[in-house]
Amino acid sequence: MSDLNLAFLSRLSRKNARSGIWRRIALAYALRRHRRQLTRLDGRLLRDIGLSRREAEAEAARPFWDAPGHWYR
Repeated sequence: MSDLNLAFLSRLSRKNARSGIWRRIALAYALRRHRRQLTRLDGRLLRDIGLSRREAEAEAARPFWDAPGHWYR
C-alpha cells in the first residue's frame, strides 16, 4: 500500500477505524502486512514460532479476505 494510503488510514478517527468498512480495510491491510512479514523471517525465527518455510509461504499466499474469525469480533 502506498504511503498516501497509509497516511489516509492513519488520519481516520478512532471511531471510524473501529467501525464498518474502515475497520475491515485496516484489518485487511494489517493481515496482508503480517503475512508478508512471515516470508521475510529466516529459518531460525520460523522455528522459534513453530512454522516451516513451506507453512509460512502457504500462509503468506492466502488472500486477505481469508482471515481468522477472531479478527472480526
